[in-house]
Amino acid sequence: MTQTGTRKTRAERLAMPLAREVVRDLAVEHGACIRPVQLRRTDLGTGAVEQILVPCGHTLAAVCPACAERARNLRAAQCREGWHLESEPVMEPDRATEDQQWWIEKRADAQAMRDQADHDGRDTSDLDELTTELDDEITDAGMRGNVLPARPVRRHRTTRRRQDAAPLPRRKIAPQTVGKTYLTPDGKQFRPSLFVTLTCPSYGRVSEDGTPANTDSYDYVRAARDALHLAALFDRFVQNLRRFLGYDLQYFAAIEPQRRLAPHIHLAMRGTVSRADLRRVLAATYHQVWWPDTSIVRFDGQELPVWEEQTGTYLDPATGEVLPSWDDALDAIGPDDEPLHVARFGDRFDAQGVLAGSKDAARCIGYLTKYLTKQVADCHQATSDAQRAHVERLADALRYEPCSPRCANWLRYGIQPKNARPGLTPGACKGKAHRREYLGYPGRRVLVSRKWSGKTLADHRADRRSWLLETLGQTATDPARYSWEPVAPGDPDYMEHARRLLHVVADRQHWHAALAEARRRAGLRPPPDLPATGRAA
Repeated sequence: MTQTGTRKTRAERLAMPLAREVVRDLAVEHGACIRPVQLRRTDLGTGAVEQILVPCGHTLAAVCPACAERARNLRAAQCREGWHLESEPVMEPDRATEDQQWWIEKRADAQAMRDQADHDGRDTSDLDELTTELDDEITDAGMRGNVLPARPVRRHRTTRRRQDAAPLPRRKIAPQTVGKTYLTPDGKQFRPSLFVTLTCPSYGRVSEDGTPANTDSYDYVRAARDALHLAALFDRFVQNLRRFLGYDLQYFAAIEPQRRLAPHIHLAMRGTVSRADLRRVLAATYHQVWWPDTSIVRFDGQELPVWEEQTGTYLDPATGEVLPSWDDALDAIGPDDEPLHVARFGDRFDAQGVLAGSKDAARCIGYLTKYLTKQVADCHQATSDAQRAHVERLADALRYEPCSPRCANWLRYGIQPKNARPGLTPGACKGKAHRREYLGYPGRRVLVSRKWSGKTLADHRADRRSWLLETLGQTATDPARYSWEPVAPGDPDYMEHARRLLHVVADRQHWHAALAEARRRAGLRPPPDLPATGRAA
């Protein structure tokens, strides 16, 4: 027998790289998805079947670095394209076809017959079924929305402004979205925009590391509620700003936490607003949360409300009485009662003027998308005992704070959640806001106005794909030519994860080589938002 090598010690073997980890690291280095999804593609014309590996599309780098970086670069391209538009984005819908108009006419006839039957006191169940079927046909015909949208009953609270809020003038909002143009003395035109940072108010004095100087006086409850309702407060700020300026202001905003773990908002705004006007709008902006009172804990520990299957309600375990429903609890809020919470932005804000194509614009876009590949809680790592304790206290405040009308925590205060169901336990709500990684903010990390660039995120993704196909000299395939279906683990053609990784590494190598050759022949450079390696494609 031939001696092929010397015997290695256990320590030497453990120091050797693990083969499957090398494959994973190589996939990350080449910008390939490390969790590819296997799909079976069938050519409807020829019947040929192929195995296609598509990226998972996850937006967190901890799950898939390549897909998260691709999503971040796509957001950066979206922000860049819409920030300094010089003309109004075109968002006019196509004219309805004759077929679509025919379906609407049929729907109108059915609605008229249904309303007449209801007026005459006849049964309308068959006509209701007919209108539902026609609504489905209208959607299949390529029309969006509903011809008769359902409008839930809204509770009307007083619209009188709070006495502690500054007055704010209102102007009629014009359909304009682009900013104002300025002229220099030498006749040059420029159209600046703004990069604005809005912060939450102070909940108590904090140290340099973001931890409270006095934990006993730090208002964790208000911090938790501000995080829960930040998205609604931001919507009200944009509404007030549009009314104040008199035009349809557009924005691209990203949410991230400060070192003190309070969320704040960075937003790119098209056009300019003076600091004085921003200060006025911020002082006049607030969001009132008209929810039932939570100052009294009625059920805690082992004494929790009991679900009764017959009535589909929760009962008081001591008396057997049915707990007030969500609607009953809202009805109990009188005209003289105060809202559960009033959310406001802090007095401090930052506003910088930015010109198109400048280094400041690139820096601000990078800052807007810097943390989009991380969870909210991972943007600032806790490195000291004080920081870890600060996270724990905020998590404790969020544990029993109701996050929505359907939150299980309402049972703790003697109220049935909206659309109550069995198995709800206070302190164990599965909502995102209660998870430690979200720090109380359950909404989307990126908030983009509808007329920002005149395109959806899918449109921007299609633009990048078209650029790539054009660079490689390839043509797009017809989607109607193929049928797709996922490959299940029990199927004979299913590939295990390790084999899928080997395939994506090989495909990525061929892709890099083809892209480099195409650029060399055409003398092309990558677009500004595409790294030289092409990983964002």
